[in-house]
Amino acid sequence: MLPPPGAGLGWGLLGVVAFSFTVPFTRVAVGGLSPLFIGAGRAVVAALLAAAALALTRQPRPRGGQWARLAVVAGGVVVGFPVLTSYALTTAPAGHGAVVVALLPVATAVLAAARGKERPPASFWVLSAVGALAALVFASVQGGGFGRLHWSDLLLFGAVVAAAIGYAEGGLLARELGSWQTVSWALVLAAPLMTALTVASAVQRPPSGTAAQWAAFGYLAVVSMFLGFFAWYRGLAIGPMARVSQVQLVQPVMTISWAAVLLHEELTWPTVIGGAVVITSAAVLNCPPSSGGLGRLLVGGTRGVSRRSKSMIDERRAVNHRRGLAEPSGSTSEQGS
Repeated sequence: MLPPPGAGLGWGLLGVVAFSFTVPFTRVAVGGLSPLFIGAGRAVVAALLAAAALALTRQPRPRGGQWARLAVVAGGVVVGFPVLTSYALTTAPAGHGAVVVALLPVATAVLAAARGKERPPASFWVLSAVGALAALVFASVQGGGFGRLHWSDLLLFGAVVAAAIGYAEGGLLARELGSWQTVSWALVLAAPLMTALTVASAVQRPPSGTAAQWAAFGYLAVVSMFLGFFAWYRGLAIGPMARVSQVQLVQPVMTISWAAVLLHEELTWPTVIGGAVVITSAAVLNCPPSSGGLGRLLVGGTRGVSRRSKSMIDERRAVNHRRGLAEPSGSTSEQGS
């Protein structure tokens, strides 16, 4: 059974909501815990949960080249993004850290289109750039802007590249292994390295934090590093990845809103207006082709529908292959429609 229209966007949005707390909670955690301990330790906790889930459900192990691709995913979203953002947020406020999220949708879309051989029309890229620019202006107004390029900005730029690579490769791999299985195997693969880094950090600076800081660490480990990817990779697997990735445009709005509530960072009318612009950009970008007008223009008319259907069919074939089922009849005609 094919997922209903818009399922990819729905799952993607659920993942974005989970991820939107990552920057504020990282900012809370680094107030008392080492950034290396936060970046590596949260992956160790998530890896324990992942290993238990894989064992209890008796998931088949990845094969051949899938391990190398899992290493790419792990390097991006298990090692790169958490560690780099943890160090960056020791000095950068959460509002400024949201700038990295504003750049992530376009970076993910570019890599997803290239890696997944998707061909969005030129109008999609133009409006993606407009949406990213709106998100950047919005986050910069609230976070103080880039101004001079500090070392924390370089870390944030590195984090966005790492995350985009992990998202794009993970979205493709989720079509073969499953959404939660992909992030789980990536966590298990990276566990030895992250355990060593956690131990080294704890020896150098024994972890000591308040209840709020440990609670923030717990969220980062269980939700940001594990459960959030269930929804996110599910959405990317249903696809089309280039469109689903644009749901991230609303993440800076959510992130700075949580920062205002949790960290008491200033929330002004320009922030509210900028947030509305970002959300509108994401809504226009993800307008379904059946609505005509902008929706048909953005996804390239019937070609966009075909690409979306093909990605769903590919996922169904992969699931059937894992279950040992025969390919459903009529799939060839569906693909050619």
